[in-house]
Amino acid sequence: MINPLSLSPSCLIESLEFGDEAQPMLVVDDCLADPHAVVAIAARHDYRPIGPFYPGVRAAVSERVAMQLVKPLLATMQNIFQLNAPPTFFECFLSIVTTPPQKLAPIQRLPHFDGVEPERVAVLLYLDRAERGGTAFYRQRGTAYESVTAERYDEYQINLDRAAARSGMPEARYICGDTAQFERVMAINGRFNRMVAYRGNVLHCADLHGDFIPDPNPLTGRLTLNLFLIAPPG
Repeated sequence: MINPLSLSPSCLIESLEFGDEAQPMLVVDDCLADPHAVVAIAARHDYRPIGPFYPGVRAAVSERVAMQLVKPLLATMQNIFQLNAPPTFFECFLSIVTTPPQKLAPIQRLPHFDGVEPERVAVLLYLDRAERGGTAFYRQRGTAYESVTAERYDEYQINLDRAAARSGMPEARYICGDTAQFERVMAINGRFNRMVAYRGNVLHCADLHGDFIPDPNPLTGRLTLNLFLIAPPG
């Protein structure tokens, strides 16, 4: 039986760079042969909040299932992300944004990073048929950082705390464009059946417009598959 997450042989693959740091990104359009079947499978999962950061609910996906999505691309990822070895599985979730803007926690109103290691790779597959928002990437105004490493972390946090003390936390809404603390560098559209991969230590967040209304139904809500990979450090 063919894994429904297997990469389609007719997918379109391109790589690009963004921002002053020339961060690499891999974009795969028409990623799955039958994305609607994957959405139907996702609807049979049980979802729950996992961790304090994601503004919604998630269902875990096994390594055996998830890695079929990227198996043909691991050598390409090793090259474009300048890794010492092909990245391996860290964790994977089906995710649905369900939190109303007015109920967002302060940390959810800011761009974030998945970890300080440049060897982390985030893989995001858009499965929302209504295509309600993609992913945006940001630069911290006080430091001009577009990514956060272990060496940059303290300065990044100091600038974040100073800005919050000066002007308070952002209002309770999803980020869409520039803010007082962060400048948007680039945004990728959340096209249905599009997959993107980028370093997990870049500043990023979901790019959701002001009229976004959360929908908890996997068949009709903002559903994504979030696969996280990691390679040995340099």
